[in-house]
Amino acid sequence: MTTSTEATQRTRLNVVLAACCFGQFMVILDGSVFNVALPVIQAEFSFRSNSLLWVANSYAIVYAGFLLLGGRLADFFGRRRLFLIGIVMFTLASMLAGLAFNAASLIVARGLQGLGAAVMAPATLTVLGTTFTEPGQRAKAFGLWGAAAGGGGAVGVLLGGLFTEWLSWRWLLLINLPIGVALFAAAAYAVAESRAGNGTRKLDLPGSVSITIGLIALVYGIAESEQHGWAATRVVVALTAAVALIGFFLFDQAKLAPQPLVPLDFFKRRSVSVANLVAVIASAAIFSVFYFFTLHMQQVLGYSPVETGLVYIPLSIGIFVGARGLSPYVGAIGPKRTLLIGLTISLLGMVWMSRASTDATFLADLLGPALLLGVGQGIVTTGTAMSATADLPHHQAGLASGVLNTTRQLGGAVGLTVLVALSTARTNALLASGADPLDALSAGYMLAFTVGSAFLLLAMVPALFATRSSSRPRPRPRQTN
Repeated sequence: MTTSTEATQRTRLNVVLAACCFGQFMVILDGSVFNVALPVIQAEFSFRSNSLLWVANSYAIVYAGFLLLGGRLADFFGRRRLFLIGIVMFTLASMLAGLAFNAASLIVARGLQGLGAAVMAPATLTVLGTTFTEPGQRAKAFGLWGAAAGGGGAVGVLLGGLFTEWLSWRWLLLINLPIGVALFAAAAYAVAESRAGNGTRKLDLPGSVSITIGLIALVYGIAESEQHGWAATRVVVALTAAVALIGFFLFDQAKLAPQPLVPLDFFKRRSVSVANLVAVIASAAIFSVFYFFTLHMQQVLGYSPVETGLVYIPLSIGIFVGARGLSPYVGAIGPKRTLLIGLTISLLGMVWMSRASTDATFLADLLGPALLLGVGQGIVTTGTAMSATADLPHHQAGLASGVLNTTRQLGGAVGLTVLVALSTARTNALLASGADPLDALSAGYMLAFTVGSAFLLLAMVPALFATRSSSRPRPRPRQTN
């Protein structure tokens, strides 16, 4: 017979699981939910074509820049405490973004959202790891957490279409207020406090700040070069600052930080270097698909936000099939072949997408590329995760995952900036020559897909050096990071 104490404990565990999964769901959802609403936001706030990307990039860059620091903070100061702080930060930033009154206020609020996500996301995983200690329970909990992360992107694009067309894009953000309150209450009730050992606490705040501001400067410099030219003062200053700050980050990780966020000798392992190289190059193409696919559907083909969200469903299904359907076979296939298969499928989808025109139809020109890009993305995500952990001792798997997620976000942010600059330049050149506006827009977006195809082809080079087998060697002696 189940006692009341056992029933209470089971309830608490279920609430912990739900809170962690839903917290991660919110982080991923808010990274993707804006894609469908971009044309509406552009019209309302009069964004220039080369500045609209900041709606996505301000979230992605700040999230990536502080993600590893967020995990370290949770270990040092308590996973429950940081989880609750992250929920509050994310919820308040969502409110500010939902009440944004101009482009600048929206971009700043989105950056604050990314900061809240960087605090909250690592805590969700570490809370699960310390709460569910029995192997069977832990495997189930992590599986549900992964499903929630994957579902966030799929649900985000559909909700983005529904809310944007039937209510307002602002509700994509304001809906986080009641959800955040409920999530805070659940976490406060159920999550027990835990933290890492009592070793020396050394936080590499200079590292996180320098890489984040450096990447913001890099993205700004590239974005402004299209309008003002590479010799413009603002571009030269931004790019010089970017080089200096990113250079300081590398020096800090190698020499200054007593406990660096990313120990550089970590990359001496071939599998880790390959995984992150593939991730940064492939993400430069794959993450940009959502941006340009949305703009092409709504601004060129005339799709409504709801129709745009529905078109994304095949892509989301493809991601699920690629990531989950391959899982039983990845051990036999190995990281190298998994990466090459995923990149090849993604490349085929991207090339097909680059051939869409102003009279493209869903069945003939959008469905096939969406499915291929989804399946390819799912396989590449699985393959990079396999390669990143292929020859690591178990105690470094968490660091490998955190670094890989950061690399993906940064590659996506910088890649989107480059593709937007090229696309805008192509469109403006055609408009100046008297081309039809729709033809000019379409040509610019198709150029982005073409260059994205080149990125995917380039990503195959490091993939060739991935390990053939996913077998894990005997753990090495424990190292201090």
